[in-house]
Amino acid sequence: MSRPNKRQMNSAARLYAVQALFQMESSGQTVEGIGREFEDHRFGATYEGEEMAEGNLDLFHEILENAVNWQARIDQMTDRALVAKWPIARIDPTLRALFRAAGAELTHGAAPPKVVISEFVDVAKAFFPEGKESKFVNAVLDHMAREAQPGAF
Repeated sequence: MSRPNKRQMNSAARLYAVQALFQMESSGQTVEGIGREFEDHRFGATYEGEEMAEGNLDLFHEILENAVNWQARIDQMTDRALVAKWPIARIDPTLRALFRAAGAELTHGAAPPKVVISEFVDVAKAFFPEGKESKFVNAVLDHMAREAQPGAF
């Protein structure tokens, strides 16, 4: 198997970050504990003959830390991007984790907003291959990006 390129490793890190944030919310694990678990058991591991993708560990940890440290601000930004009848507390927990990871990167990451939006829309498609969630995610993240980085558009 060939070594993954930087883009593939960043994409894997974003997917793992969403999974980790979801797991943290549902299990009550700490950011340190979940980070270690993913580092030890997900990145490049083999499950039932399937090799998990290598991810960019630095990006993974950066997203997790920023999502946790800035969660209130990110959730408020997400709430403003959602329809009034759908506060973040009513959103599917997977989407909530996705918005937190993307929000962390939009507010504190180095990647351009369009890259972040595109990457997290792809993550939404991975979790919801049959649904309309990817269009919803695109609209919410676009709104969040315009708030987080108004000069980027």
